[in-house]
Amino acid sequence: MKALFTLAASALALAAAPASGQDFVIANATVATGDGSEPVENGAVIVEGGRVIFAGSAEGRSFATDLVIDAKGAFVTPGIFATVTTLGLVDVNAVRDSNDTRAGGSPFSAALDTAPVVNPNAQNILIHRAAGITRAATSTMPSGSIFAGQGSIIDLDSDGTPIMQARAFQMVDLGEGGAARAGGSRASTYTLFRAALREAQALIGARGTPQTTEIAKGEEVMLSRFDAEALVPVVRGRQKLYVAVERAADIRSVIALKREFTQLDLVIVGASEGWLVASAIAASGIPVIADGLDDLPSGFDQLAATQSNIGRMAKAGVKVAINAASMENPRRLQQHAGNLVALTKVPGADGLSWGQAFAAISSVPAEISGLGGRVGVLAPGAIGDIVIWDGDPLEVGSVPTRVFIGGVEQPLGNHQSRLKDRYRDLDESDLPKAYDW
Repeated sequence: MKALFTLAASALALAAAPASGQDFVIANATVATGDGSEPVENGAVIVEGGRVIFAGSAEGRSFATDLVIDAKGAFVTPGIFATVTTLGLVDVNAVRDSNDTRAGGSPFSAALDTAPVVNPNAQNILIHRAAGITRAATSTMPSGSIFAGQGSIIDLDSDGTPIMQARAFQMVDLGEGGAARAGGSRASTYTLFRAALREAQALIGARGTPQTTEIAKGEEVMLSRFDAEALVPVVRGRQKLYVAVERAADIRSVIALKREFTQLDLVIVGASEGWLVASAIAASGIPVIADGLDDLPSGFDQLAATQSNIGRMAKAGVKVAINAASMENPRRLQQHAGNLVALTKVPGADGLSWGQAFAAISSVPAEISGLGGRVGVLAPGAIGDIVIWDGDPLEVGSVPTRVFIGGVEQPLGNHQSRLKDRYRDLDESDLPKAYDW
């Protein structure tokens, strides 16, 4: 293969540079741009000032920079965009004091805001950054109400400022879980939901601005003033509404809500039975964040679950991303994507091509989040979130060797990696280190 680049005479270390967007080239790479296209061999990615200015075939190109990283044929991809997650809201699930994912005892619901409580030093952020996740949509989960609150878009950068977009979306559960919280029936769920939206609409004045007068607190008012105000951007279409539903009938009801409240910017989350109504979803234009590999139902609203769900919805024209919330460990998003590629080889099953599968964990969730073209893709103008892998990223066992966020190389260490290094060479006859303390 003809060499189209020259490595710097001295080995320059990105990690030694200041934490700002850098200028560098990754060459001799298998480049996957994340836009749904297939990977390109002998590719390159050029980053200037923390942004991508080129990604694709390096044929016929030369690079006027001293900082060239020779990928030696390795896969280079955009960072993974994980949605929906609780990253930054919990350190140890079993330790309640470290867990901010649910607020069942709170007097508030829709007004809950994740932005002030995201912890950039949470171990789950460090662990997932080392797995190639560079951006995420993070949210509390519904607990005391059908409304979970307002989620944030975060980066997993080590600079300590994780919030990329606060109050980016609102979460509501209109499925089995929502029915349980609304009084035991979906009939109550939808009545409560419509009442909540109308209370929010009542706060909007003739000029489209929130009213300053108080709503009288009576039997017909379901929300606190703070919760109603938090839903004003939703009813005005300025804040996305993520609706958690699984069964086909509930999905049809969500589509009907779009016709009733025309300004709603809806996203369906879960959709285990989405394939049954794929054409209706596609016609509505509502994107879906779907559970990756549901097959055996875990509830009565998932009786028609199939691993071909995402493939069939994509074939029908639905914009669909893989849902990280359905996984015990979201850092394995790429493995779920890889399984969808494997389904294309199973007779009678529907999966995704390699390019489609990687897009379902990169550019598509970014587009659903309103960040299309900025993250989750290697394209001119995109933020320089880049991952170099030690193998095919959609194969089990492949891990990142280098991760860049905004053009800055990130540390990959965390508590788990330090424990691994500490005990890797421990003899079976030895006591654990510091045992005698």
